[in-house]
Order: sequence, then C-alpha cells, then structure tokens
Amino acid sequence: MDVDWSHRGEYMRAKHGITVAWANEALADPDALVEVPDPASKSGVSDRTTGWSTGAGDLVVVITTTEEDGTTYGLNGWLANSTARRKYDNQKGSTA
Repeated sequence: MDVDWSHRGEYMRAKHGITVAWANEALADPDALVEVPDPASKSGVSDRTTGWSTGAGDLVVVITTTEEDGTTYGLNGWLANSTARRKYDNQKGSTA
C-alpha cells in the first residue's frame, strides 16, 4: 500500500515516537488486522490497521484514510495496547 505521510508523518513521530517506516511495515504485514472503518472513528472515513513492524519490534496501530481519487493518507500511528494485541492475535490464530 502506497501511503502519503506528508501531512501527518512528523506529528506521528513527535507525538507517539512512530516513524513512517515503522507504520509502513505494519501496513505491509501479511497478517495485519484491518478494520474498515476504524471502530473508533467519529466520521467513519478512516481505517485502522494493526500490524507487525520489524523496525519497531512491536505491533503498531496505523490510521489511514483514502480519498475519492484513490490517494491514501497516513493520519497517525502508535504502539498497540493490550486490546489491539488481543484482536490481532485472535484474528491471526483464526486464519492460520
């Protein structure tokens, strides 16, 4: 997935310590849990992906949105909490 981080990449790094490279690794995880739309989204236009980042050495939650023209923008990312880890592990176990 090609993601444009030009608007929020620096914010994500400053706020949560997550680099664009780590977020992109999580998005590329073949076992990623993708929630469309993001269940925490108030607008319903963002998606949530929880995936493994080798660079972070951890699970990373990434929020993206896709515009009508097909451009996907990265909005935010952080290390997964226990709830996100459980959801990732449960869906991964059910597909294995």
